[in-house]
Amino acid sequence: MPRTETNPHALDIGGQAVIEGVLMKSRQKLAIAVRLDDGGIRVRRETIRRLPKLLRLPLVRGVATLFFILILGIKALVWSANQSLKKDEELSTLELAVTLFTSLIVATVVFVGVPFAVTKLIRLTGFWFNVVEGAIRLALFVGYVSAISFMRDIRRLFQYHGAEHMAVNCYEFSEPLTVKNVAKYSTIHPRCGTSFIMLVLLITIVLYSFISTEIWYAKLLWRIALIPVVAGLSYEVLRLGGRFRGSRAMRSLVAPGMWVQRITTQKPDKGMIEVAIKALKAVTGKEKNTRS
Repeated sequence: MPRTETNPHALDIGGQAVIEGVLMKSRQKLAIAVRLDDGGIRVRRETIRRLPKLLRLPLVRGVATLFFILILGIKALVWSANQSLKKDEELSTLELAVTLFTSLIVATVVFVGVPFAVTKLIRLTGFWFNVVEGAIRLALFVGYVSAISFMRDIRRLFQYHGAEHMAVNCYEFSEPLTVKNVAKYSTIHPRCGTSFIMLVLLITIVLYSFISTEIWYAKLLWRIALIPVVAGLSYEVLRLGGRFRGSRAMRSLVAPGMWVQRITTQKPDKGMIEVAIKALKAVTGKEKNTRS
């Protein structure tokens, strides 16, 4: 496989796995393709607005994009889940939003509070406090995704995640989007959300080292307050990793996230690849005939 992108629009495309399907988005368009119970594929298209110019500034755009993608992702998950449910069983956006908001609170407690508390109990300070706290946070994250990967439904989600990456990789190298071509490509991609999370976890170790106070509640509050800064920095590094994927320095920075992608992406079957191709073609304007 070539090491440099040949498609000038490659960096515009991103995506995520949804329930029995794939979401793909460009700067102006979004498409969700899901496999129906009868074997067909249903595609939903939307036109999306670009963020205001102020929110597209470096560092700021990382946090703004995360919130924007989170909202799109919630809507996509609701729509995809409802395609296989009866009318009286359908989920509402509010129900899923409450669930995800609760999950974010729990995640903050687990991945910020628990490592901090454990490291505090060990009575470490300064440099070693940040290193050990960061190591515990990394271990918790990797352990969590490893554990849930054994669940059947999560494994299928990870397979669709792999199909999304394979289709995007094929598109980036300007090959025709066919099942045969897409199947040749890797399930790993440097701009993946998994890589983003790993960058966040690693950058926190460095950034938190600049917090000089040893007052425990002040130290904890600073960690929570700096989350947007960490997110902004991680987003910029991730973009550079995708743009300069041939660079040894960039490959080193995104390498931990790409290692963990071996868990969060799994090899999809032919049908899953077909779904990912449908979504990508819908976003790039190459697919006109879809079920609605």
